Formats: sequence, C-alpha cells, structure tokens
Amino acid sequence: MEIGPPKSRCIICDKEKRAVRCEGCLQLFCYDHLTDHRQELNKQLDYVERTRDVFRQTLNEQMNHPQVGLLVKQIDIWEDDSIKTIRETASEYRQLLAKNTSKNSQELEANLAALSEQIRRIRQENDFNEVDLAHFNQKLKQLAEKLFTLSSVSIPQDPTPLIYKLSISTSPGPGPGSGFGPVPPVPDIEEKQNIHYIPKHVSCPNKTHNVVRWKQHGSTIAGKHHHDQLSDPLGLYIDYDDPPVYYVADYGNHRVVRWRAGTHHMEVLAGGNGKGKRLDQLNYPTDLIVDKMTDSIFICDQGNRRVIRWSRHCNTDQQIILDNIVCWGLAMDDNGDLYVSDYEKDEVRRWTKGEPNGILVAGGNGKGSHLNQLNYPSYIFVDDDHSIYVSDSNNNRVMKWPKGAKEGIVVAGGHGPGSSFAHLCNPQGVMVGRCGHIFVADSHNHRVVRWSPDSDVGTLIVGGHGQGSRSNQFSCPIGLSFDRLGSLCVVDWGNNRVQKFDVEFH
Repeated sequence: MEIGPPKSRCIICDKEKRAVRCEGCLQLFCYDHLTDHRQELNKQLDYVERTRDVFRQTLNEQMNHPQVGLLVKQIDIWEDDSIKTIRETASEYRQLLAKNTSKNSQELEANLAALSEQIRRIRQENDFNEVDLAHFNQKLKQLAEKLFTLSSVSIPQDPTPLIYKLSISTSPGPGPGSGFGPVPPVPDIEEKQNIHYIPKHVSCPNKTHNVVRWKQHGSTIAGKHHHDQLSDPLGLYIDYDDPPVYYVADYGNHRVVRWRAGTHHMEVLAGGNGKGKRLDQLNYPTDLIVDKMTDSIFICDQGNRRVIRWSRHCNTDQQIILDNIVCWGLAMDDNGDLYVSDYEKDEVRRWTKGEPNGILVAGGNGKGSHLNQLNYPSYIFVDDDHSIYVSDSNNNRVMKWPKGAKEGIVVAGGHGPGSSFAHLCNPQGVMVGRCGHIFVADSHNHRVVRWSPDSDVGTLIVGGHGQGSRSNQFSCPIGLSFDRLGSLCVVDWGNNRVQKFDVEFH
C-alpha cells in the first residue's frame, strides 16, 4: 500500500501523478504535460504577435492609403475646375480630411503601442495564460473595428454647380468578421447616379445668393451633324459614367438615343422602329430616367399611354411597367420609387414596385389653379426629402409638394403668363440644387431661369435673347440637366439640338 499524500489526475494522460494547476485554464497537468501545455501557450502567443504585426502593417498602409490621396486629388480636380471663390473652401476641407485621418490614426497607434508593450512584458516575464491571450485577442478585435470605421471616410459630392461645398463624412464601416481581415479601401467621393435626385448635404453656404455664372453662348453637343439629327427632342438625362453618357427622348423620331461626351456618334437605344405600340416601338416618348439597379431605362411612352422599362444592353428586353396613363415626366427617388406626371388627370403618382395603382402625391383634384390642383403637369423633380417639384405648365408656375402634403406651395411663377422675371410662360424642365435653387426651362420665354428659395422673382441663367437659333438663343427649351462639372445642358426643342453652357470662371 502506497503511503503519502493523495495524487491528482493529469488532464492529458489521465494518470494519477503529482500535478500542477494552471491558473489560466484551471486544469491539472503532470510535470511532463505541463511543459507541453506551456509550449502550446507560447505558440498561441506567437499567433497573437503575428496578428499584431499584420495589424501594424495594415495601420501603416492605412495612414498612407492611396485612397486618401485619391480623395485629395478629387478635391484638387474640383478646385481646378471651379472659380476662385471656392478655393478657400477646398483648403478648409483638405485640413478637415487630414485632421480626421491623423487623429484616428494617432489614437490607434497609441493603443497598439500600449498593447505591444503588454505583450512584450509578459513574454519577457513568461507570465501569461489563456485569460491574457483572450484579452489580447479582444483588444486587437476592438482596434480592428476602429480601423474599419477609419476606412469609411468619404466626401459626398453634389453634381450641381461647383460653388457649393463638399462635406467630409465618416460613416461606420461594415466591421470585421470573425477573423481579422484586410481593411477595405476608402470609398471614392460619392456621386448619386440618378441625376433626377440631387442630395442636399448638411452644409449649404449660400441659400439666398448663388454666384455661379454660365457662359452665355452654348455649344451644340447633339443635333448639329447629319448623323446625329433629332426631331422635336424633349427629356434629357445625363449618366455619370466616364466619360458621361447623354440620353434624349427623341420625340418626333419615336426613339431614345444616347451618345458619349466628346463624340457625335449617336446610338438608338430604344424604339427607332417607326411609330407603333409593339414592345420594340415607341410613340412620341417625352421623358426617361436611368435605373442603375436594373441597368435599364424607364421611358414615358406618352403616345402609347404607358411607361416601359428597356434594358440598356439588350434591345429585345422590354417590359410595360405602367399602362393606361397619359404620362409626361418621370423621376425616381433614392428608394427606387417611380414618380409619374399624368397631364390628363392633372396629377403625379408615386409607384412602388408591386403596387398596382400608385399613391397620389400631387394634384388629383381636377384641373385648376388652386394650391391643391394642377393644370397640365409636365416635368417633375424629387429631392432627398421626397418633396416633389412640378412644372405646372398651363398655370405658368412651379409647385413644391412636401411629402404627405395635401396641397402644394408656389415656388416659381404663379402670376400668370408673362416675360418679366416674376413670371414664367409654359415652364417645362425643372431641377433643384441642394440649397433649394430651382432651375426652370421657361420654354415660351426661350430662356432658363433660376429661382432662389423664398424669392418672388427669378434670375436669368442663359437665353432670354428672343426666339432664335444663335448660340445664345433658344426656341422653346424643354429638358435640362447638369453634367459633373456643373455645365448646364438644355434640350432646345424648336432647334432640334442639345446645347451645353459651361461654367464661367472669373
């Protein structure tokens, strides 16, 4: 019979031996397996250090990330293409970007240095266990999450006139998964793909006075040559590809055409098979928008009383979205909801996918001039608050209908037809900048005007020199839009052309 104190049982070999309890895992190990256990802990610490080294390298790369330089370059391009009055603003936002990046990077570097010192000390003293390792892994995970947040710096940009400020914004990143993965690249400057939806950012430096000016003589970018002829063109859409792509509803030719900036090679995208009601035909199209989510265009096929979706890459992929609607203008909000003006019912409806009847959002109370009525609504615009701006053509005014409102607000015109800057005469295309400036194609006055928020009169932007075909004249301007540099593009209906007016730099 063996005499002596009782022995413990080793967790590894399951034999009764003299054993030592590990303070980390609280398990008992015989002397032989205690050594093995310590070797395994050392391997795990090696892994923590390797992870730390990878994180340090990622952090160093992040501090000098090429995408940060790309953001600065975007600011530089924006500055070079803008007038002198915005250069101080560009400098201000560079400093904010650098300050934001530096502050977060320095904080991460300090935390990483403290963690490294702890790891070095316990390695030197050989005094650590599973609890310490779990703590180190948790700290590294927290640092990784902060680094992912740092990588989500972006500069949202409004594609309308370049006098407006950019804004530095940091949004929470997606966060790492169960493992510690590579840091995603910093997003490029944000651009909204739908030109009918221009975001209003938080900063708005000058709501009541806009100093942007456009050259008074435009250049013809479509309709000038025999191979890019148009017939009574109406709606215009600009897609911010590189280079940008222009789309026009070629009303009299029963088709939608497109061409890339800098070229005169016009391509028939939809229709072009004569006037008709087949799926491959159009009948006096009036407006269109591009939907990047489905890689297609929505066309207001007015003569066929329908809205049709047409693939941008397959000429045989068409679908009737809405039927039995006398549409004229189209818009789409940031949720992908479609807005359609109906000049027969004098109303605007919002259509969410799957809704059969749509929701009335403006007008719908019969033809008239009261604030809850419209009279031949044509082109429409939806802002980021989902307010609807309507060119109320026969009432010679532009109406704003806030989301959920039962009646609209007159924001331009509304004094009957006239040629003074307090009047509009058959307004058509309408766009709204982020500060609330309203740009209107004042068709029968042969000009484009801008109305500032709460203003009783508009200001002349281009045209206004009588009806004509010179480079500073229009013959009933209809569709309008801005390109990425702030140039104003106008569909000159009576002259069967599209005119481009560049920003005038002082």
